[in-house]
Amino acid sequence: MIVGMAQATPFDDPGHAALRRGRRSIPGQAYLLTTATASRRAWFANWPVAVAVARELGTSRLWRSHHVHAWVLMPDHLHVLVTLGNAETLPQMMGRVKAVTARSALAVVRSAAPLWAGAFHDHALRSDEQLAVAVRYIIANPVRAGLVASPGSWPFWDSEWLPEPGM
Repeated sequence: MIVGMAQATPFDDPGHAALRRGRRSIPGQAYLLTTATASRRAWFANWPVAVAVARELGTSRLWRSHHVHAWVLMPDHLHVLVTLGNAETLPQMMGRVKAVTARSALAVVRSAAPLWAGAFHDHALRSDEQLAVAVRYIIANPVRAGLVASPGSWPFWDSEWLPEPGM
């Protein structure tokens, strides 16, 4: 055994390192966040599991000082548009959100399997115009995936704005 050498983790691969490179947590900054389930397992194709997680995502208690503009829960991933508050960094917030939602989901299926992949992707938005584009992207995700014909038909999303007619 080599003393002083850290063991490699699944998060040490170049893809996950690239996700962390240059990451900044700026209070008041809007971020489009995406996180996938572990091994892209379609946990949220299971209605009770999706309901449990959606219930958590819809509470202000979960988000604390952060402002959520929109989110969509897909069968194997989550998109969230959030303006970061002052209380936590982006990784702290995502770690807590994943822990809380995993606890709720895994209680439904009585499993100890990992729910979320360790990494997440973030994209800082630069303008209100980008905010509107990001919201449209989020709520149209189930349509682009071929799961529903219109965003309003997908049960696991929320937005502070309504979709435009014909979306």
